[in-house]
Amino acid sequence: MKKWIVLPALMFLGMVYSQGANAQGVWKNLSEVSYKISKDNFGELYVPVFSDNIKKLEGKVVEADGYIIPFEGMFKPNHIILSSLPLAECFFCGSGGPETVMEVMLTNPIKYTSKRVKVKGKLTLNANDPEKLMYILKDAQLIDN
Repeated sequence: MKKWIVLPALMFLGMVYSQGANAQGVWKNLSEVSYKISKDNFGELYVPVFSDNIKKLEGKVVEADGYIIPFEGMFKPNHIILSSLPLAECFFCGSGGPETVMEVMLTNPIKYTSKRVKVKGKLTLNANDPEKLMYILKDAQLIDN
């Protein structure tokens, strides 16, 4: 009888872990970026070079979890910056690199929270527009945690 209890419990834990790994796993893949130095009218800039694993994700619906980073002192409920790291460690405020943040364009507005959130949307890669982040999630939705 113990086998019948343990097996479903292990299957449930495996499902929970794999769902969390999907959201965390995207950040692992996105960290496989390198950079080349290029020049524009203002001087040198670092241009992302995306790995094959990252290129395979472009245009696909992915899940990402992290923390909402208020930018320019404001919070925009339909356009957020999501960081895989807490605020004190994020790219803009701490020690994280540019691969640890993404722009998220939401289909429905959300309320700001300092807690970890999970979103799902279509990944777009940006290597050309220095005014935008290199990872952009479009048509995104908040997923209940």
